[in-house]
Amino acid sequence: MNATVIPPFARTYRYDAIDREFLAERIAEFRGQVARRLAGDLTEDEFKPLRLMNGLYLQLHAYMLRVAIPYGVLNAPQLRQLAMIARRWDRGFGHFTTRQNIQFNWTKLEDVPEMLEALAEVDMHAIQTSGNCIRNVTTDEYAGASPDEVVDPASMPRSCGSGRPCTRSSPGCRASSFAITGSPSDRVASLVHDIGVAAKRNAEGEVGFEIHVGGGLGRTPLIGRRLYDFVPEAEFLGRMEAILRVYNALGERDNIYKARIKILVRDLGEEFRALVDAEYDRMPQQAYRLDPEIVAAIAAHFAPPPFARLEDRPLPQDPAFAAWARASVRPHKQPGYASVTISLKPIGGIPGDASASQMEAVADLAERHSFGEIRVSHVQNLVLPHVRQEDLHALWQGLAAHGLATPNIGLISDIIACPGMDYCALATARSIPVAQRISERFADLDRQHDIGECFINISGCINACGHHHVAHIGILGVDKRGEEVYQVTLGGSATNDAAIGELIGPAFGYDDIVDAIETIIRTHIAHRAPGERFVDTYRRIGAAPFKEALYAVA
Repeated sequence: MNATVIPPFARTYRYDAIDREFLAERIAEFRGQVARRLAGDLTEDEFKPLRLMNGLYLQLHAYMLRVAIPYGVLNAPQLRQLAMIARRWDRGFGHFTTRQNIQFNWTKLEDVPEMLEALAEVDMHAIQTSGNCIRNVTTDEYAGASPDEVVDPASMPRSCGSGRPCTRSSPGCRASSFAITGSPSDRVASLVHDIGVAAKRNAEGEVGFEIHVGGGLGRTPLIGRRLYDFVPEAEFLGRMEAILRVYNALGERDNIYKARIKILVRDLGEEFRALVDAEYDRMPQQAYRLDPEIVAAIAAHFAPPPFARLEDRPLPQDPAFAAWARASVRPHKQPGYASVTISLKPIGGIPGDASASQMEAVADLAERHSFGEIRVSHVQNLVLPHVRQEDLHALWQGLAAHGLATPNIGLISDIIACPGMDYCALATARSIPVAQRISERFADLDRQHDIGECFINISGCINACGHHHVAHIGILGVDKRGEEVYQVTLGGSATNDAAIGELIGPAFGYDDIVDAIETIIRTHIAHRAPGERFVDTYRRIGAAPFKEALYAVA
């Protein structure tokens, strides 16, 4: 297995000889399992748990390989390798997901071992993207760059992994999710994860962690409860272990729909914390305290790149560039730099999709302008975190040449959507064409800015991979007597004011859903106060005006 050529300042996890040996053995094992399945020696039921442990799903039309992007961080060689995989073994594109991973939706079973070997060449894998495990830990896409950041979360310790004994047998680790941020602004939807962690400093300047537990979407959407306001860094792993031990001991096992930590936390209420505290007191706490030298070594590995000493400078006033910069460029903690969000939501396009040539272009631009580093956001866009302000115009031109300069970040066409029934075997309705039609309806950029910040999320089934519950306008596609209909929720949020959206009324047919969104937006505009966001208008005036506009009988 070839070693990776790591960019000199890449903050991605660097494999050592043990990691590479483990992956080589795992791939060889799975190659044998694939051969047995193709030969008919394994039934699909026998093969299913084996493929899921390697990130392979069976979708409607083909297998889907879900590749882990830990903490949503890629280096340029990795992104180029993903582009190569898309071109060679898929249909020339990949789909970035709300867990900051990438999916290849047209995978042939016989090609999977080679795809896994190609991933391993650049220190990547598909383990822990499915099956009974803790899924990819999502992290703020502006980590290490945002001016409001208190602690860079990139070097935070992870509590456990796929090899941890209780992980594989835990009731809900089939889909346990963590989110970590170091900013007071929640950009990782931490309150709707099984465990959400925010690094912070106390009055003495010591690093610690605020921990929320029991959030989640799907069949039972819940906002996480604050378990601890401040856990000292030395106690962090131990407290996380105690949480998982309580869950493992008391979580539901007989009903997979209730086998989630959120159900246990909901049912136990305040007792859950008492049980975690008692478990922590019984544990050998010293075994879970990180050696300061290890913490320092990790922090050094994730040290910031060698920024030049620059001054902030005004941006060019070219109108097209200014429109893009208004939406896509964010302030940076380092003078003279900026962070750039790359929209994967072109008008009429598929949210989260990127072609092989686009991935290669982003890799090239990242090497030229962002120390070779790319981030994946949980809202299905890409980020170049460290760009010199003097390079922004050239970067914009490079992105525009590849269809990657849509200036709609945070606007109504910046839609989150799962693959829905175009791909997913679990889906009951289409998501992609609904997203495409909505973005086309609201394509006019001046109108988008007039509407203001408004997040639309679309899911094709109750599993909520499109995070529809926490959208300002959430759309859930369901099957009703063989027809696709779409339920609408309003007032949700995935940020600091996290809330589950409220169902507005009866569902709309496929042909009517875009007109319904139009009516909702017109109602917002008619009732909003100056400068008021959609979600704030809804929370101020309530559901009644929207219901009247949507369902009034002529």
